[in-house]
Amino acid sequence: MGRPRGPGHHGRMTGDRVLLLAPRASDTRLRLAEAAAGRGLRAVTAEGWSPPDGARGAGRTHLYGGPLLADKVARELDVTALEPPADWLARLPLALTGRRVEAVTLAEARRLRRPAFVKPPTDKFFPARIYPDGSRLPGPDAFDDDLPVLVSDIVRFDREYRLFVLDGAVHDGSRYAVGPRLDPAPLALDPYAAEVRAFAAELLAAADGSLPSAAVVDVGLPDGGGWAVIEANPAWSSGGYACDPERVLDVVLRAAGPTAETAPADLPFARAAQR
Repeated sequence: MGRPRGPGHHGRMTGDRVLLLAPRASDTRLRLAEAAAGRGLRAVTAEGWSPPDGARGAGRTHLYGGPLLADKVARELDVTALEPPADWLARLPLALTGRRVEAVTLAEARRLRRPAFVKPPTDKFFPARIYPDGSRLPGPDAFDDDLPVLVSDIVRFDREYRLFVLDGAVHDGSRYAVGPRLDPAPLALDPYAAEVRAFAAELLAAADGSLPSAAVVDVGLPDGGGWAVIEANPAWSSGGYACDPERVLDVVLRAAGPTAETAPADLPFARAAQR
């Protein structure tokens, strides 16, 4: 989509680079550490959500972990972590979302008098789920009134897919759920792969310029038919499911890396805590 191709795009990295990993173990973290080692990056695990001695002054740093890790270490290690805008889903047309989605404050969401699916856009401040009404949301004693949240109509998805997006195209994908059951499988092996890719191409063309050059987009097949966007998330905090870890790493390296190597078009997508 016309973006400059920086580190993390089909390249083999060597030299003074570090992949900083969150202290919480996960299958994706382990697979990314192995993939990084194959490219000559040194994988270092954070300790207590702060940069370990092995990361300070060790060279150009990328990270993979949650928002807490990014907020604690990104500035100190000169990393820019890219994330989709909080209201990205709400700005898409109904034809792509398959449901009404509004970006509101938590105070506004508390005034809901109907069932709705409510979630924080990126940070998992409280559970993303169906709430019978706004009175069941966390109160002002727990979170500030101006906390951004997404409120959407209730949709059940028959199948759900994770897509790692790089430069406006699907770099790799994985099915992760069938109905309520977690069921990861490589996108290439899924019988709906062609439909997923066709919908993703339509979505990413419509969303051109509204996402960072490296991100994760989840899409699904609602039980009423048609395809719909579920959500978008930072690649540096998303599980890879059955995706190829090498291709996931391509996206992660671009999504959270040295500020000096971040393309100008991506700078507006820097995590809010870093702006």
